[in-house]
Amino acid sequence: MSTLPSTEGGKQPPSVYTVMLVLSMVFLLIAVIAMWIELRRWAPDYFRTSGANPMVQVVSTVDHFA
Repeated sequence: MSTLPSTEGGKQPPSVYTVMLVLSMVFLLIAVIAMWIELRRWAPDYFRTSGANPMVQVVSTVDHFA
């Protein structure tokens, strides 16, 4: 004997866990698409680092106790 409630149409409504599973799949798909767009946007500049020269400042230390 089944402990699940029977419905007239023979189909049960989706449980909260099924809805959470579907929502997580949708959000992960959106995240993958967003990361793919960012990859296409920044991919050509991965190895061209000549324009990324940092400003360097030399700080000398003063020894007051010598």
